Amino acid sequence: MIVCVCRRISDREIARHARAGMGFDDIQFELGVATQCGQCEGCARDVVAQCAGQCPSANISLASSLEEGRTWNTSAL
Repeated sequence: MIVCVCRRISDREIARHARAGMGFDDIQFELGVATQCGQCEGCARDVVAQCAGQCPSANISLASSLEEGRTWNTSAL
């Protein structure tokens, strides 16, 4: 369903970005949703909130050192 008529942005596109870990402000910046007439903001926020409740996000931690973060054997180079 089209949520933002001005920018022609669908609920699926908003949900895809929300599943990728983006919040409403990030999605608004990226897609331009709710930046013209503003009539879609409530619906767009609802889509983001519903997806955030259903879609788990990845728990990614950074390596504490360069050696810990290596994913291949560089000693053969």
